[in-house]
Order: sequence, then structure tokens, then C-alpha cells
Amino acid sequence: MLKALVLLIALVLFTVAALALPIPSVEQMRASVAEAGWWGPLGFGAAYAALTLAPVPKNVLSIGAGVLFGFGPGLLIVYSAAMVGAAAAFWLGRVLGREAVEHFTGTRVAKVEEVLLRHGFLAVVGVRLVPVLPFTAINYSAGLTALGWWPYLLGTLVGMIPGTASYLALGAYGFQPGLQAEVAFAVLGLLTLAAIAYMVRARGRRGRADV
Repeated sequence: MLKALVLLIALVLFTVAALALPIPSVEQMRASVAEAGWWGPLGFGAAYAALTLAPVPKNVLSIGAGVLFGFGPGLLIVYSAAMVGAAAAFWLGRVLGREAVEHFTGTRVAKVEEVLLRHGFLAVVGVRLVPVLPFTAINYSAGLTALGWWPYLLGTLVGMIPGTASYLALGAYGFQPGLQAEVAFAVLGLLTLAAIAYMVRARGRRGRADV
């Protein structure tokens, strides 16, 4: 109840601020970032990598990168930062241990562990490709398994491509309706449908197992 109330208050304050404060155009925001020189991309990348270690939505940051830096530079920044954060969380998972990871991420590691150990690289690609589990939870949980560094990093690199590129395109082209924005929306819609189908199928299997 308290959490819902805090969320409602935050939403109201955000709405009031958005209506009261002048919102700069995309061109103005990109010009401000360009004036910062290399500090702009480096600062954003460092913040993104750090936030990858926490259970907060990364999709909003990816959209923001598209808005601020455009598609190409934004993709490079987000990809680099996400890989650094994913590697750091993987290592921390091995250092902290199961109990700390489950408490921090709120995810039952056993389910993730079973899938990753059974299919390795392909499993990492799959869980990155279809947004069934939070990005951060996968990072820490994978560190608790016997999965090697290379299958984990390569699977992460490949599996992030569609979702990350789509969110970047949404930020970069979403304010300019056209083919790029439509493709981004279509890919995100397909990934969401795939995630829903996966969860429905998994729930059905669990239901049959309980019978």
C-alpha cells in the first residue's frame, strides 16, 4: 500500500513538473550534449553501466541515449556500457553468493540456473532476446552458475541486438514518424508477444507438473 502511494505521488509530481517546465526540443538536447564534448558520452556510458548493476529499467535509458546521441553513437555507447555492467554483475554474482543475489534481485536463481546450464550460449541469447527476466537478474544469476565467461558474454552480445537497437531507434526516430520508428515499434511488439507466449507456455507446463 505504501509503495503504491509513493509511486502515485511520484507520478503526480513528475506530471506537474512536465507540464510546468519548458521541455527542450530534441535538437536542443543534442546540441547541449555536443557542447559537452567527450564528457557527454563518457558520463552517460558510466551512468548506464553503473545502473546496470541495479534492478532499474534500462529500456528508458536506451531510449534516452537514442534521443541524446542519435542511433549510431547511442548504440555504441549503450552496447559498451551494458556489456561492462553485465560483466561486472556476473563477477559480483560469483563473489556475493546465492542468498545475496536472490535478496537483491528478487529472483529465484534456481530457475535461471537450470536453463543456463542446460543450454549455455543459446540460453543466454534466448533470455536476452525475449524479455522474460530482468536484465540485472540474469546478470547476477548467471554468475552463480558454472557457465563460462565467453558463452555468457557472447550470448549477451548477440541477444541484446534486437531489443537494444529497437529502443535506440525509438529514441532516435520516435519524434520523426517514418519507417525507422515503425520498424522499432514492430520489433518491440514482436519481442513483447514472444515474452508473453513464453510465460503462458511456462505457466502451462508448471500447471501440468502440479497435477
